[in-house]
Amino acid sequence: MLKITNLVKRYGNGEPVLKDLDLMIEGESVVSIIGSSGAGKSTLLRCINRLVEPTSGSIELNGNELTKLKGRQLRAARRKIGMVFQGFNLVDRLTVMENVQSGRLGYISTWAAVTRSYPKEDIRRAFELMERVGIAHYANKRADELSGGERQRVGVVRALMQNPEILLADEPTASLDPKTSEQIMELLRNLAAELKLPVLINIHNVTEAKIYTDRIVGMRYGRIIFDDKPDALDKEAMDKIYSGNPQADRNQNMLETA
Repeated sequence: MLKITNLVKRYGNGEPVLKDLDLMIEGESVVSIIGSSGAGKSTLLRCINRLVEPTSGSIELNGNELTKLKGRQLRAARRKIGMVFQGFNLVDRLTVMENVQSGRLGYISTWAAVTRSYPKEDIRRAFELMERVGIAHYANKRADELSGGERQRVGVVRALMQNPEILLADEPTASLDPKTSEQIMELLRNLAAELKLPVLINIHNVTEAKIYTDRIVGMRYGRIIFDDKPDALDKEAMDKIYSGNPQADRNQNMLETA
């Protein structure tokens, strides 16, 4: 279970990007986060895996308080948080298998990583996952020879190689064509069910969020203003998330800067 309480993130002396945010995710549910650019969606995901340091608040993953961890303990906790990136974050000159095995770097020795002496069990698991997502036949192909959808599947497998307790996806379909986007979203949904894994997806495509996720969280100005099933996301809710009430927004900004 992921439990976020009173989370605040502020850069310098500016307005907080996240403002006393509370969120709980349980089980193998697929949860999407929607909102305009600048709403704080990506910052939220990066606070969870500590790529960005929260200013204050609590982030617990299965009872482990992530915000208090440092050094070796933080590295160990990050192993349990899989991350799928918008830009894939692959090493182009390496093969698919080598990119996938980078998901095991937190578990193997430096020597094994440098010499690419991957444990047999890790290789077996990699082929199993690559077969599941349809890229096993690309195992020895360089990453830069793949299409966008294939590259994203490599990113998904790399994250799953960590044996994560939660999977975070930051705009995983933004660089893909519509058909491939739908395939990746369906893949994430199916993997969540098969692996009993909670998945939190930051996404701009509201239609895909409604089709492929179990729950939608709408953010505006660093706050959650909608949290419900996809069917509840009606025009009124969309207006609040994406356009809002101009006078209310001005009043809120005045209160926060007073």
